[in-house]
Amino acid sequence: MLGMTLEGGASRTVYSCGVLDALLENDIMADRIFGVSAGAAFGVSYASRQHGRNYRLATEYMPTPEYMGLKHLLDPRNRSWYNLDYDYDTIPNKLLPFDYETFGKYKGKFYAAVTDVETGRPEYLPVDGKDRTWQTLRATCALPLLFPEIIINGRRYLDGGVSDAIPYRKAMETGCDKNIVILTRPRDYRKHTDGTIKLCAARYARYPGFVRAIESRAERYNQCVDEIMELSSQGKIFVFTPKTTFGVNRIEGDRKKLKLLYDHGYKHAVWAMDKLKAYLEK
Repeated sequence: MLGMTLEGGASRTVYSCGVLDALLENDIMADRIFGVSAGAAFGVSYASRQHGRNYRLATEYMPTPEYMGLKHLLDPRNRSWYNLDYDYDTIPNKLLPFDYETFGKYKGKFYAAVTDVETGRPEYLPVDGKDRTWQTLRATCALPLLFPEIIINGRRYLDGGVSDAIPYRKAMETGCDKNIVILTRPRDYRKHTDGTIKLCAARYARYPGFVRAIESRAERYNQCVDEIMELSSQGKIFVFTPKTTFGVNRIEGDRKKLKLLYDHGYKHAVWAMDKLKAYLEK
């Protein structure tokens, strides 16, 4: 059974979009998909087999002030850097239609990693397309400080990357003996604790489990990447990782940079396709 793990990274996840389109061209479809943050948000278009949809989303909609910006964060009805109802309702249901019918025919299972704010622990919520305002995707993408807490079934959730940034272990636990992992940082990247930790600790002080998860995030992330690279060297998993991100940041608005990163992901996957197929056929 083939598992796929999609790391988040907001705008940097455009690299993954290029990889996913190349996989679609070769009819490589995973049986289990575990997406985190933007990895999940872009991953659903892979599961719905909408080649090129993510590219249009990244280059036509993401760089616009309607999609994201400070005014949306300051709007008391929104309280997010991203324009939530526009991004998760207007775009998929009106402007850049999502193929719910094909997504519903996906024979595998799709999960989005989220972080329970009260415990700081990861949960893996199924994504089935029945909720056409995509609350689960909002939850997995809900960056601390830049999003409100997303409430689903009475539980408060934020960005899945806080508790499990690259949930390939979860994919393996579900029985996936072949695994594709798509990262959004170069192979030698390791995370460092930054100044936002103190801000998060103050903002979420009433949730000590969540604060602990934030404080240990960098260490856990680096251990995870080290394990992934070791498993890759042993031929046990297949890893895609960009050689460069072309300076694309989390909230990138430069269309040229976004296109460069998408093209990099696509060309990388095309170049590696024979090796990937050999891995899958072992």
